[in-house]
Amino acid sequence: MSDLTIRPATAHEIPALLAFWARAAEGTSISDDPVGVARLIERDPEALIVAEREGALVGTVIAGWDGWRASLYRLAVDPHQRRQGIGAALLAAAERRFEALGGRRADAMVLERNELGRLTWQATGYQREDQWRRWVKPLGA
Repeated sequence: MSDLTIRPATAHEIPALLAFWARAAEGTSISDDPVGVARLIERDPEALIVAEREGALVGTVIAGWDGWRASLYRLAVDPHQRRQGIGAALLAAAERRFEALGGRRADAMVLERNELGRLTWQATGYQREDQWRRWVKPLGA
């Protein structure tokens, strides 16, 4: 993976990130818009981690830390670059970030229907916790 660069995303990459998620990520998020991504980068410039190869965006993960919980979102790898260790490299970078901040456990949001994603999570040591379900409520509507 020596040709892979892992680094924080920058605000000027927001359009490219949104286009990348539209083709490479499973599902959508209520914050998948320029304002939501800009707010993330502004609040925590190290949270949105990207992988690039030869100058092209090939993967992302959001490693959100609120001072108590380490939460993973938006693990996505370019469909033509999958099964090459990019997801594992992104997760390793996220885990290093969490450990440096004092995190003790990483929690991932994974869509039930995302079979390929579940295989990646399992291969990197994550386990499903069936006793938890996510409850959501959109705000400001």
